[in-house]
Amino acid sequence: MNRLLPSSLVPDETSPEWMNKGDNTWQLTAATLVGLQSVPGLVILYGSIVKKKWALNSAFMALYAFAAVLVCWVGWCYQMSFGERIFPFLGRPNVALDQKFLLRQAFSGNFPNATMVYFQLVFAAITLILIAGALLGRMNLHAWMLFVPLWLTFSYTVCAFSIWSTDGWLFKMGLIDYSGGFVVHLSSGVAGFTAASWVGPRAMKDRERFPPNNILLMLAGAGLLWMGWTGFNGGDPYTVSIDASLAVLNTHVCTAMSLLTWLLLDILFFGKPSVIGATQGMITGLVCITPAAGVVQGWAAMIMGMMSGSIPWYTMMVLHKEIKLLKQVDDTMAIFHTHAVAGCLGGILAGFFADPKLCRLFYQVQDWQHYTGLAYGILTGRAKAGFKQMGVQFLGIVFVILLNVTTTTIVCLLVRTIVPLRLSEDDLHVGDDAVHGEVAYALWGDGERLETTNVDTTNFDERNNRQWPTLELKNSNDVQLK
Repeated sequence: MNRLLPSSLVPDETSPEWMNKGDNTWQLTAATLVGLQSVPGLVILYGSIVKKKWALNSAFMALYAFAAVLVCWVGWCYQMSFGERIFPFLGRPNVALDQKFLLRQAFSGNFPNATMVYFQLVFAAITLILIAGALLGRMNLHAWMLFVPLWLTFSYTVCAFSIWSTDGWLFKMGLIDYSGGFVVHLSSGVAGFTAASWVGPRAMKDRERFPPNNILLMLAGAGLLWMGWTGFNGGDPYTVSIDASLAVLNTHVCTAMSLLTWLLLDILFFGKPSVIGATQGMITGLVCITPAAGVVQGWAAMIMGMMSGSIPWYTMMVLHKEIKLLKQVDDTMAIFHTHAVAGCLGGILAGFFADPKLCRLFYQVQDWQHYTGLAYGILTGRAKAGFKQMGVQFLGIVFVILLNVTTTTIVCLLVRTIVPLRLSEDDLHVGDDAVHGEVAYALWGDGERLETTNVDTTNFDERNNRQWPTLELKNSNDVQLK
């Protein structure tokens, strides 16, 4: 009946007074940009940066995680992360698909809960996918299928509620985590490293020689990751604001500076500009600026870029060879360096460079006891507030590390009682075909696979990798450090 009435006479029930159409449109767009970082961004990056025989499995681990997190998120995890508080660090588990709930205004922003659930979902999904980066090339897929919902439920929700929920204990203390330096990157870096220690290393041949199967395709995935970060940091003010614009610009400035710094160090110390090294520098820049994107000025973002391109470079290229623990744990994609180290660095620098005026703009408060970076505290005679902010930042780092070491260990031990965490040696030798019965590339005959039943697969692998001899670390192209 309403379809026959002039549009001006039809009640606009789809746009309640509290909803801002511009904010809602940007929030959905930002969420989709973050989703594209995972699917297809990290799916492509993982599938191309690993050895040919692991291309399919690596890409699929990311794809599965995205789907599994989505189901768990709307089932119970969103409410545990942002719902009614039952503990200072956790919300009450509940379904987030009730129509009345989805159409109400979100806890922050002028858009409905349905938009907020979607926006927060893609952050949870990319966190699990980043953890997968430390486990590529040897984790039992069935173990990964169990690990994802368990870790999401018992680790991510606790971290997200504590830091991002307005009822969380660290949020109330004034921890600055603009867009996930703690919740996403430090968490995934620590969890990935811890899980890798429990799963165990790849096959020895893979650790010694693990050439990317397609560096050009890797760059395509990296490009999606970089551009998608526009939504990652630009969407967190929950409104189309000048703060969102500042966050986007700072993100790209810091990233470019980090990439160039990493590249320069590679040239100075190794003599050649490494493409994979540049990609790693890009990632550390993106990670480092994330907790501070909209609360620091442009000059600070540039300094953060230089530090994120040099300090993780040093831990990866120098300390990794000297510290026994780092050498023992097989972290396939160096997630510890690119996310734990860079995320920790970003959290500290956020506490140092945070501009109080920008923090008031983002957090919508006039509390001078919180959100004062140490540099500004010293300059304005409020050094006490600046040191307090640094203390809160360090407390957040300690909390995230302890939480993820503990919960990741418990989850791995629980999964291990059901299925092995690591593939068998025979499966490790074959790769994708053993796990999926499929391979990424059909290179024999007219699109047909080479049947390896009666073929010496050892010689086959050696022939196809003869151009990648076993080398000691010479530059950033050697992704897995010894």
